[in-house]
Amino acid sequence: MTESRLLFITLSNIGDLVLTTPILVALHTAYPRHLIDIVADARSSSLLAGCPFRGDIFHRDKKDGIPGLLKLVRILRQRHYDAIIDLRTDFLPWMLHADRRTARWRRGAHGPHAIDQHFAIAKRIIKTPLPLPNTIVWLDSQDEAFAAAAFVPFRNARCLALATGANWPGKIWPIAYFEELIELSKKEFDVIAILGGPRDRSDTAQLAARSALPILNFTGDTNLTQAAAILDYATVFVGNDSGLGHIAAARGVRTLTLFGPGRPERYRPWGARAEILEAPSRNLSLLRAEEVFRKLKQILETQTVAIGYNSLAGELASARALDSHFTTD
Repeated sequence: MTESRLLFITLSNIGDLVLTTPILVALHTAYPRHLIDIVADARSSSLLAGCPFRGDIFHRDKKDGIPGLLKLVRILRQRHYDAIIDLRTDFLPWMLHADRRTARWRRGAHGPHAIDQHFAIAKRIIKTPLPLPNTIVWLDSQDEAFAAAAFVPFRNARCLALATGANWPGKIWPIAYFEELIELSKKEFDVIAILGGPRDRSDTAQLAARSALPILNFTGDTNLTQAAAILDYATVFVGNDSGLGHIAAARGVRTLTLFGPGRPERYRPWGARAEILEAPSRNLSLLRAEEVFRKLKQILETQTVAIGYNSLAGELASARALDSHFTTD
């Protein structure tokens, strides 16, 4: 018997992909017996590998150009989909075999956040509940074991997680200010965990060398899901507008994202535990460490400390509880 399948075409950047996961959860809730194939980017698709209701993951890379796109189309045309939701292009669903399709050009009116837009696209296939689902990143036992081993010396410690990098210089808070923040925060935390990519190593090495607190420096040494598992041990996350902030929010960690240039109303991490701080004149060099520390103190004082993350079973149970709000056309 042929399995019923849906196709979900997500976005490429890490943070953008995380912001599409509420639609993926909603799609599963509306079609619980379907496998969901996913078109994603190799840079970020590992964040979906542990999704328990996914089918196959296919990669689309802009650098492959038209030949790469046509190769992908040939592969996807070997299957018939009951429905396709495309959050990335305006045309791909109409090149494939499907009963129902929706893409960006078919979206209706929507709210200011990217997730609002995604649901405006998806509503032709699913009906959205209120409140909207949380973002989610799935882990496996190996990711959890990696993080547990790293935190053996600091089990139950108060951990401040920092991400000092971003995808371009204008979005990066000066490393000297991160150093000041650690000094200001030394009575609030027991250990600092630093995350980032290989190009952040020189800055974080400087930070680690001067820190008043013990440092766990994971910069350039984790994959995305290992980084997510590390973030489960954070009391609070502070970082630039980058994918790691979205991952932290998706793991249920309290987050403080520092915005300079950009559109926080559209791209801020999603969820009640995600806070932002906007730099004066959108210039991060004008955002002083003292101001970030004040905001950090407010977060610590107004929310209950919780290390870790709700289990996947709990997340899926919450998603299924929304089932009565979803119908198919």
